[in-house]
Amino acid sequence: MTPSVIIAFDPGVNGAYAAYWPEEPAALIAADFPTVNGTLDVYTLAKAVAGLMDPGDNPFAVVEGVHSMPGQGVSSTFKFGTAFGMIQGILAGYAIPTTLVSPSSWKRHHGIPAGSDKEASRALALRLFPGTDYFARKKDHGRAEATLLALYAAHRLYGFGEAA
Repeated sequence: MTPSVIIAFDPGVNGAYAAYWPEEPAALIAADFPTVNGTLDVYTLAKAVAGLMDPGDNPFAVVEGVHSMPGQGVSSTFKFGTAFGMIQGILAGYAIPTTLVSPSSWKRHHGIPAGSDKEASRALALRLFPGTDYFARKKDHGRAEATLLALYAAHRLYGFGEAA
């Protein structure tokens, strides 16, 4: 069944989410994760996710499938993993079908070279959605990556539109 809304997550405490309505290609919401004292505010995020859906919607979620990186501190890795788990818990709580996608898969799909910095994602999102200010700041790269992840799901998994 085709989703009415695709909700994508770029995980981490300083991550972001985006909602994309494939039947309305210009319809997009992108936002940073809500945090309290440097920790993901799971209650506020859960309310935000609920607000992206209407009764009778058929939502689908895609989460960037990530893992810890060498050199990350124990505390930051724990916070990162906790945020990742909270996202999955919210989606399970709302019974939203979810898939994990590796960063290399969605970046390759959009023609973003391996090893590119996050600015490449933000630049592409600015080109694809020129009328929005979701990606105006350099620090909006998480919003851009969540948006590109949602577009990847729309294109690759459901056949909407063309690749960027």
